[in-house]
Amino acid sequence: MSESNKTDNASSHTLLEGRLGYRLESALLVRALTHRSYAYENGGLPTNERLEFLGDSVLGLVVTDTLYRTHPDLPEGQLAKLRAAVVNSRALAEVGRGLELGSFIRLGRGEEGTGGRDKASILADTLEAVIGAVYLDQGLEAASELVHRLFDPLIEKSSNLGAGLDWKTSLQELTAAEGLGVPEYLVSETGPDHEKTFTAAARVGGVSYGTGTGRSKKEAEQQAAESAWREIRAAAEDRAKAAAAAEASSAAPDGSAGPDGAVADAPSAGGGAADTPAAVDPESVTEPESVTEPESVTESDRASA
Repeated sequence: MSESNKTDNASSHTLLEGRLGYRLESALLVRALTHRSYAYENGGLPTNERLEFLGDSVLGLVVTDTLYRTHPDLPEGQLAKLRAAVVNSRALAEVGRGLELGSFIRLGRGEEGTGGRDKASILADTLEAVIGAVYLDQGLEAASELVHRLFDPLIEKSSNLGAGLDWKTSLQELTAAEGLGVPEYLVSETGPDHEKTFTAAARVGGVSYGTGTGRSKKEAEQQAAESAWREIRAAAEDRAKAAAAAEASSAAPDGSAGPDGAVADAPSAGGGAADTPAAVDPESVTEPESVTEPESVTESDRASA
């Protein structure tokens, strides 16, 4: 390797280390960034696959521990689904793209020519290898801090998804609950083989609800499902609000409901209280006491009175 190449590599590694927040032993970082295609084309160099294996376990441990502590009431099955929504190639690739990790990977000419720097599988594997390198060089505490910084937003986002913890499953559950039918996806593709772009449209009951684009068919379908889920969910919430308002209005045609939900009586035509007297319980009425006339009153007194 020429001196200029060594300088360029050192500079790029420093840039990546700045994004990671850790300075790593040079040979370890180089190995973490070495894809097997590059290793095979350059005499069988060590690849990043062992570090990927280690980083996968570190990532899984930190994410599992976080989910266990932040969701104390979730059963094992739901925790497993949450973890699967975070620790998968598509999610890891998005985190890798945020670090612009593809620009640092050492790739063979074949992978380079087919868009390997943006392939989800290569980005995900390399990110796990980098996590493994941080663990070996800095320890579990540093690796855990890195995982939290990179993945906590994704963990929070995944916690808000449906039971399946991906947009396609969430959309299918929502359309079933709304009686709309099973979603279908119409996918088209453009671009050369090594740089294709996929566009997906989500349709439910013959109605188009959302579209999405991505570097893979799965990614495009997930984006389309998310768009459709949000649109159908918003429409369902609007219908529920309208139904609640209509029910409240029909329950109180002549007045407004009070704080406890009761409707006040309408006033009489004269503006005062109603004229209907209250019912009287006959048994509650007592006979008036008889009055005894004074004995000193005579008949003549009565006559004169």
